[in-house]
Amino acid sequence: MAELDRPRRSTTLWSNTIARIHAVLQREMVRVFLAEFVSTFVMMVFGLGSVAHMVLGENKFGSYLGVNLGFGFGVTMGVHVAGGVSGAHMNAAVTFTNCVLGRMSWKKFPVYVLGQFLGSFLAAATTYCLFYDSLMHFSGGELTVTGPRATAGIFATYLPQHVSLWQGFFDEAVLTGLLQMCIFAITDKQNNSPPEGAQALVIGVLVIAIGVCLGMNTGYAINPSRDLPPRFFTFLAGWGHQVFSAGDSWWWVPVVAPFLGAFFGGALYLLLVGFNIPRELESMEDSVIFEEQRTTALPKTSPNPFAADPLTPVTVSSKVSAKRPPAQSVPPLSDPALPLEHL
Repeated sequence: MAELDRPRRSTTLWSNTIARIHAVLQREMVRVFLAEFVSTFVMMVFGLGSVAHMVLGENKFGSYLGVNLGFGFGVTMGVHVAGGVSGAHMNAAVTFTNCVLGRMSWKKFPVYVLGQFLGSFLAAATTYCLFYDSLMHFSGGELTVTGPRATAGIFATYLPQHVSLWQGFFDEAVLTGLLQMCIFAITDKQNNSPPEGAQALVIGVLVIAIGVCLGMNTGYAINPSRDLPPRFFTFLAGWGHQVFSAGDSWWWVPVVAPFLGAFFGGALYLLLVGFNIPRELESMEDSVIFEEQRTTALPKTSPNPFAADPLTPVTVSSKVSAKRPPAQSVPPLSDPALPLEHL
């Protein structure tokens, strides 16, 4: 009998464990954390993989355009993965801007950023494992940050020698501002937003456009969650402290500049466009549509039998006569044939 109770107890214990895990996963903070974690991982795996193709393939299996496409469609896939749960920010600067402008609670900020950083770090580790043999073959087993066989640029951005530090700062701030401004426009349902379900593709095209048109100077990190966690991974994986000291200690610029740029870009959109959308016109159009629907739903009335022909001129007297039946003649009171009941 005891042997029969053991499977039942184990089944009950397993069911209780599953129920507890499900209850934990249903909490809002847990859901948004996992959504940001997975979506950022997806975006970064596609993006870093495209850079690895360009660097390790020596432009035979990839190109700068391929990198832009990789990150752009990576963003699209990330939005599809988690857009309905957390909004799929995948960018600490975007999350910061939403909090500053009152679109999201500050208590969610560390949860979002932690999920993004861990997803980005895991994506860097995954890319490292996927391309390990090619990485060692290309670099000759020596992991370097600068030089003709440098490979640290696969994972993070580095400032070219001909670009100054503050020029790079300005570049990152402006590009992130454009990104945030356009994201607000794309997701603003009161404006000319794309059809439902097409926002992810349009945001991906936006990232591609930024890279193709403006990404030459700094590699357009425009995202602290994209640059800092993979850089920290390369520090741990063998590239050393030079990942932080290279380019006049460039590492802090892709972290700080996007926050400032995203805030100003989002604020400018709301100030110049978002708050000025004529919502009264939209309400008037809705009332007209409602009136048309209400009129269509009313039952059709039967035609008036006394209505005159519109082609025939009708006088006032004829209208009255048409509406009233002919009056019956009433005999005078002096008539001897008048019954007493009538009196």
